[in-house]
Amino acid sequence: MTGTLCQQFLQAMTWLKTKLDVRYDIEGTGSQPRKELWEIPVTAIKEAIINALAHKDYSGGVPIQISVYKDKIIIWNEGQLPENWTVKNLLEKHASRPYNPDIANALFRSGYIESWGRGTIKIIRECKQAGIPEPVFSYDSSDISVEFRMDIYNEKYLQSLNLSDRQVKAVFYAKDKGKITNSEYQRLNDCSRNTASNDLMELVEKDLLKPSGQKGAGAFYTLK
Repeated sequence: MTGTLCQQFLQAMTWLKTKLDVRYDIEGTGSQPRKELWEIPVTAIKEAIINALAHKDYSGGVPIQISVYKDKIIIWNEGQLPENWTVKNLLEKHASRPYNPDIANALFRSGYIESWGRGTIKIIRECKQAGIPEPVFSYDSSDISVEFRMDIYNEKYLQSLNLSDRQVKAVFYAKDKGKITNSEYQRLNDCSRNTASNDLMELVEKDLLKPSGQKGAGAFYTLK
């Protein structure tokens, strides 16, 4: 991507939107606008890209990298946190100490940064409100990344795996309740113990569920 930093930001956002699914929630009637519900909140992605632009180490000439997978998006840049900072500092209220203060100030005056020292907190909040896993921030001595994890436990993705209706129902049950047992699977689907065992084993093999490791009546399965 080329152009000014603001132009590159807009290009990145436009490109990423082509990679994400979106559904719509109609708010009210008549002239009321519809609400876009992205599988990863675009407000969170916006903050992550702006953070990368403001905190990138431009001396090495290595571009910001945005990697898109079927179940996650990773935004990576070369750069360093302030001295003695760790990822933990990013997860709580903190002072704003951008790696490139002039660039950060330009982004602030352009309206791309709304408040100082709140970007990472906003990213986490937006993901929580959208009901997707919390993003994972990583840092070593020379690079910073944020990983957005999509909620793959949705009907569209599960159907693409050729699961039975029983299995789809069980995955949603485990998602809602936190776990599912063989007995619960039987009651949920009105099926035999053997059918439940075979179906659950297939869900484990497809990396959707993981067994608790316990045996007998205490055994259960959780989302992978």
